[in-house]
Amino acid sequence: MDDTATTRPDAPPTPTDREPLSAPPTTPTEDASSDDSEERAAIAASIPGADGNTPLAQAVADDARKRITLTGRTVPRPARTRVLTVANQKGGVGKTTTTVNIAAALAQAGSTVLVVDLDPQGNASTALGIDHHSEVPSVYDVLVDGRDLTEVVQPCADLPGLVCAPATIDLAGAEIELVSLVARETRLEKAVSAYVEHRRETGDQLDYVLVDCPPSLGLLTVNAFVAANEVFIPIQCEYYALEGLSQLLKNIELIRNHLNPALHVSTILLTMYDGRTRLSAQVADEVREHFSAQTLRATVPRSVRISEAPSHGQTVMTYDPNSSGALSYLEAAVELAERGAARSTTEETA
Repeated sequence: MDDTATTRPDAPPTPTDREPLSAPPTTPTEDASSDDSEERAAIAASIPGADGNTPLAQAVADDARKRITLTGRTVPRPARTRVLTVANQKGGVGKTTTTVNIAAALAQAGSTVLVVDLDPQGNASTALGIDHHSEVPSVYDVLVDGRDLTEVVQPCADLPGLVCAPATIDLAGAEIELVSLVARETRLEKAVSAYVEHRRETGDQLDYVLVDCPPSLGLLTVNAFVAANEVFIPIQCEYYALEGLSQLLKNIELIRNHLNPALHVSTILLTMYDGRTRLSAQVADEVREHFSAQTLRATVPRSVRISEAPSHGQTVMTYDPNSSGALSYLEAAVELAERGAARSTTEETA
């Protein structure tokens, strides 16, 4: 569905159309905040629905509801830093796009986030507006030379609270150079742990670390799996994506058995979803049937705005915050944060 559907001149305005998506929320009491959420939910529920015969009207109504309920929303901060590896061996499923936009949405909602760009192409660095030419200190220096992440990370100018460890083209040769190094599979884990501890000691706790992986299972991806406790899998709503998922799960199991017993798939996000096609619906149903606990309710549609944003050195969250793509990623980020908070509460009471 084209994002222009959300900005048609004849579309009815919503109460928050004039508010930026990243507008800081007020700081009311807990009761007042609850009342505000209930009021937003009531307004969203009052928007007339549309049946499947009018997909354009349905998309406009859905985006209006999301805008009302999500604008200015804050998310619960985790008790300890969550490290998620965003992985899928199949290329073109939205790994990098998902990494940078979920990170941006979490930062807008009040969380502190580190993005580790582990793909030699450096696309995540580009989308966040981070310099990543060959002279810039990068993840390559961390993995091969043992450099501290504190010397490598750069702040994202558009999003306070978001920092990025960039990738340069040098990372393409790291696979070969790592082979001869001691503890080659754990080098990223040690660097991330040291950085997280440094942030904790300085009173600026890091909430999330998102690692963007290359589309392969080489030493770079193995390092990412060892560094994380959670795997975040974006799945394109196409048939081939299901074949790639089964192979990815086998490789995750290998990592669990030999290198990182704590690793588990915590989150699956359906991307490039087109509700007008039967194939997208079938793929979504099959994924939800087999991975109901891990699959987010939110889905990300095919979106021109999402594709355009990196060419401007931005995420879609800052490039066009009112687009259906930005609203979908914000919805997914809120769900990701709330699920993590719910799991933590369950573990503490168990």
